Amino acid sequence: MVASKITSSLTDIARQTRASASKLAVLSTADRNRALEEIAAALEAATSEIVEANQADLQAAKANHLAPALYARLKLGESKLQAAIAGVRDVAKLEDPVGASQIKRELDEGLILKRVTCPLGVLGIIFEARPEALIQITSLAIKSGNGVILKGGKEALNSCQTLVEVIHKALVKTKVEPDAVQLLTTREEIAQLLSLDKYIDLIIPRGSNSFVRYVQDNTQIPVLGHADGICHLYVDSAADIDKAVKITVDAKTHYPAACNAIETLLVHRDIAPKFLPTVATVLKEHHVELRGDTATRKIIDCTEATETDWSLEYSDLILAIKIVDDLEAAIAHIDRYGSKHTDAIVTEDSQAADIFQNRVDAAGVYHNCSTRFADGFRYGFGAEVGISTQQMPPRGPVGLEGLVTYKYKLTGNGHIAATYTGENAKSFTHRDL
Repeated sequence: MVASKITSSLTDIARQTRASASKLAVLSTADRNRALEEIAAALEAATSEIVEANQADLQAAKANHLAPALYARLKLGESKLQAAIAGVRDVAKLEDPVGASQIKRELDEGLILKRVTCPLGVLGIIFEARPEALIQITSLAIKSGNGVILKGGKEALNSCQTLVEVIHKALVKTKVEPDAVQLLTTREEIAQLLSLDKYIDLIIPRGSNSFVRYVQDNTQIPVLGHADGICHLYVDSAADIDKAVKITVDAKTHYPAACNAIETLLVHRDIAPKFLPTVATVLKEHHVELRGDTATRKIIDCTEATETDWSLEYSDLILAIKIVDDLEAAIAHIDRYGSKHTDAIVTEDSQAADIFQNRVDAAGVYHNCSTRFADGFRYGFGAEVGISTQQMPPRGPVGLEGLVTYKYKLTGNGHIAATYTGENAKSFTHRDL
């Protein structure tokens, strides 16, 4: 009986979201931007209230012994909140992705074809911890003319409820209906949400490997996201050691819980004796646990890495290290164990860099910089709804361009298809305008 009530209620919510989304889709750029500014201002005004709600979540998380990686993602202090608010305003400044004409073509005199971008419809976002993700996703959804149904993890319940309350109060002052942004609060609602393919056009999960795979395996709705964030850094024989140390430390320790932090460090055999002792010293100063293969353990003091370590996303201060014979071996390792998220090479050899960037199959392939740049905000997208490692676009950090589709608009003047078939068929002009 309870499940039936949930289904009915959730269907109603999804229907309301879709109705509000259809109105949002045709609002002007100015109207959608104004809504974003109202949200940013409201979040600023409610900073203390939001931080207080987050503190309640953090206290409960401690009591429930939440994993360190999830706890780090859950924390929403003033600085992280201000960055999220800045992201809302950055999204407002971006070019409107809706209504862009991609094709304008005369098929025949008076018969004009246009391909125009339009919103997807309704997004279903399911995420663990990371309450700031709610802010980022809502801003991108509104800017791209999409409705959004959000389901945060139970560990972030107070934070998410407070954020949505603030957002709804802000939207009342605008032409965007508050029902365009909905929040689900119970675990039971997840399975029901995944079944609403009639109302939801795209599911975006953000969370652990097992969580994302659960979503992918239990819905007929298209899913955008990544299950693993196993990122690699390869230090080539032609690497600048100081540069390599700096990049390694940043990529592992800047925010180890993030999906763009490196989990495996690959080191060319020729540079390993000089590089590894130096980088190990600095990493240990940052409390990083090192796990190395046999060749690595002959050079530095670390625990033994097993076959399992090459496939693990630690999301913690743990780093697996492997010495490889050459660039080809590094690429082969990444091909076997990588998750197609982000992989980087440190080298002063431009040819090696080109080979690496062309051969490694990942959404992000970097040269002489940290993998931590794999982020929608840092790419200038304002924010991101998630990072996709699938082959089909959108790929990598997904911003506004990943939240629109297109439709073909054809205008004629009594034109009929029969005119262009048969013995006396008329020819198309197919002239781009």
